[in-house]
Amino acid sequence: MTIPVAEPDSDTDLLAAVRSGDTAAYGTLYERHRTAARQLAYGLSRDPADADDLVAETFAKVFASLRAGRGPMVAFRAYLHTTMRHVCYHRARRDRRLEFTDDLTRYDEGEPFTDPALDRLERAYAAAAFRQLPERWRDVLWQTAVEGNTPAEVAGMLGMTPNAVAVLAHRAREGLRSLYLQQHVAAAEHPECRWAGDRLGGHLRGRLASRDAGRMRTHLGWCAECRGRFAEIREIDGLRHRSYRQRHHADRAG
Repeated sequence: MTIPVAEPDSDTDLLAAVRSGDTAAYGTLYERHRTAARQLAYGLSRDPADADDLVAETFAKVFASLRAGRGPMVAFRAYLHTTMRHVCYHRARRDRRLEFTDDLTRYDEGEPFTDPALDRLERAYAAAAFRQLPERWRDVLWQTAVEGNTPAEVAGMLGMTPNAVAVLAHRAREGLRSLYLQQHVAAAEHPECRWAGDRLGGHLRGRLASRDAGRMRTHLGWCAECRGRFAEIREIDGLRHRSYRQRHHADRAG
């Protein structure tokens, strides 16, 4: 007689168990997904120690969310990976701002500095946003922003007038900007927060219809969590227009 083998609990079952206080269930989720998490972490950070810290912090954050009644009901790995990208981004921003020094000349105008980890993550966000654009918007952005063609040159390729190309390019850039900002917003659990989260980038860029904009203002009026998300992407939007500058070590030696 063949003895049936018990099927392992699904991620959905384990998530429900964690919410009910079963810590061991989260241990099972950790064992099941840590290899994939480490692979992503090593793609985001070249330093093995930093990658391990990133994995640990991400799992800790997701566990805290679940114990607080938030976090994913399904699709644990997707949520875990999204959280890791956000943790990586915030750590890079935090480390970029922190400086331990008694030399105040470091705050003088210096040389441009790009954080490699932050730059990689920003590029990933930008690429994901670009892929979400309508094909025609992608075409006009590629031709104008990447290839460097003028609206007059692109007009013949797309069968449009130069003016129409310029208008389309402007709309495409605004659309890309909104979608790029949207990449920084983690998925929320509450349906109204999910609705707001999907539109925060457009709201910041003034691209919501008046009815949706009113609904958004009402939601932000009572939801502190979404106000926090909105403040976060507003800061990101501002940072993209300022270059971070760091004095060269030779400057301090002189």
